[in-house]
Amino acid sequence: MEPQSARPKRREDGALGKRVVREALVSLTGLLRVVVVNPAGQEIGHLLDVICRWSGEPYPAVSGLVVKVGHRAAYVPVTAVADLAADGVRLNSARLDLRDFKVRDGEVRLAHDVLDHQLVDVDGVRVIRASDLYLARVDGTWHLVGAEVGLKVLLRRIGPRRLRRRPAPEKVLDWAAIQALGGPEREGTAARQVRLRAANSALKTLRPAELADLLEDLGRGPRSELLQMVEPGKAADALEEMHAADLEALLREAPTAQAARLLEEMEPDEASEALRDVPEQERERLLGAMHPQQADRLRRLLGYAEGTAGALMTSLLVTATADRSVADVVAELRGQAEHAADLDAVCVLDGDGALVDDVPVVRLLLAEPGTRLAELVQEPAPVTVAPDAPLSEVIERLTDTRRHSVVVVDDQHRPVGRILADDLVDALVPERGQFRVFRFVP
Repeated sequence: MEPQSARPKRREDGALGKRVVREALVSLTGLLRVVVVNPAGQEIGHLLDVICRWSGEPYPAVSGLVVKVGHRAAYVPVTAVADLAADGVRLNSARLDLRDFKVRDGEVRLAHDVLDHQLVDVDGVRVIRASDLYLARVDGTWHLVGAEVGLKVLLRRIGPRRLRRRPAPEKVLDWAAIQALGGPEREGTAARQVRLRAANSALKTLRPAELADLLEDLGRGPRSELLQMVEPGKAADALEEMHAADLEALLREAPTAQAARLLEEMEPDEASEALRDVPEQERERLLGAMHPQQADRLRRLLGYAEGTAGALMTSLLVTATADRSVADVVAELRGQAEHAADLDAVCVLDGDGALVDDVPVVRLLLAEPGTRLAELVQEPAPVTVAPDAPLSEVIERLTDTRRHSVVVVDDQHRPVGRILADDLVDALVPERGQFRVFRFVP
């Protein structure tokens, strides 16, 4: 019995959810090399490829064919095609302008640029290689509607031609759930210089951990392209979920500007940790491409020895003097909403900037808006450690006090960072991102 994870996720509202489409599927691999005839049935050549317009629609429309006529590849517009079937292609006119084929902007060769290349199955959250592609005539227009994967499909392709013509609709993935990726997959290869960059709207539904899994499985070119297709903040969240070795490789291989932008979007502690794994020359290249303020923040974090509180902390803090109102501070927290998971408390400071208390966000939200922070200061004193404190001391302080975080302070007791419970889990558990500690997010 086929394992559940290997079964295509059925989209009842997609093209393949319609019986008329499933019954009309035409296999691309079954079409390749078939005879192309004119209206009189005379052979004029053999089919080499099928061309689709690529503009972001769920089911790209077929715009033409590449036909081998004699010793040259000629382009035949889809308007000249009367029938497209596994037993041959029939044209509707004997008078054709068989122009030499040339890829135009917005067009993609299915056999050359998509078949056997890496794709993303968004519904199944996996990287696939399409072993076959399927076309269907919908409302009088030919469209790419599905893809099929698996060893059986490859075996079918090298077997007798009659087997290549037998699509298995129950195995076909709906193309609306597929994200195609362009760009060369191998270093030095210019064979895939095509535009497949229109993002599938379904990408927005992926969680950061799912996107991280996909990035780890993709090749260099497709991985960089997928990162460009998702919102920068979400891409950065995905990088924070990646394994250290995969993240280090991504940062080294990605274009400098792209890698620098993603590091700027990451939480500072996650970004600095990622940069520690990058060779020094590459690290400086990336820091040099970042906004100076962001780069300086990361350089300060990188200046702390690995395994200390300073190296583990995030420098994202919300601080406020004791005379400020709850309403004022809550408004500031709202402005930091994208970092909410790292802001579980507010550091209350005295006139010299020294830490007076670390007020939990929950206590803040339960107070009346007009309350001054001074009224929320309570015993015991906030839990703190020095930047050079070893990991063992941080663990001891956190477990003894049963707090969700510990504040890192300098020698004048001014807060410079915060270490949360899940930061410790990440440091103690080799497989990053496998365990996450729940935090209250306002």
